Amino acid sequence: MSEPFTPGADLIAQLNAHRGGFEVALGLVFTRVTPDEVVGEVPVGPNLTQPYGIVHGGVYASIIETLASVGAALDALPRGQSAVGLENSTSFVHAVRSGKLVGIAKPIHRGRRSQVWEVTVSDDTGKLAATGRVRMLCLEAGAILAGAPSGLAPKS
Repeated sequence: MSEPFTPGADLIAQLNAHRGGFEVALGLVFTRVTPDEVVGEVPVGPNLTQPYGIVHGGVYASIIETLASVGAALDALPRGQSAVGLENSTSFVHAVRSGKLVGIAKPIHRGRRSQVWEVTVSDDTGKLAATGRVRMLCLEAGAILAGAPSGLAPKS
């Protein structure tokens, strides 16, 4: 498989072009990416709410997992590694019914074998809606994950 990202090119555009089916279904779009921060936005619609009309907790956990995973992967890729989540702890702070969610992921620890990222998710007024922490495992190239070599899946 060829390298998924072209050095020197617009990383945000590349990440948005390589979103997985889940990220597309969620509506997540990357808006800022640096070595120390990954930011994404998700528009809130009725497809993301639970029966009380507020954003489902799984949406927050998914935003947190995705942004942390991207940050960890971008750190691991230059070493020929991939990164997978081991633990996601998400806390809900404020209910949201509409608008947009903005997630910001920052590294707490970046090691060769594991990483920890912290993520905040706010509503479009900037009010904190959820926080989370994700512990990641860095896998060596060719490591078997769910019966197949780890790494990015080819686009179909």
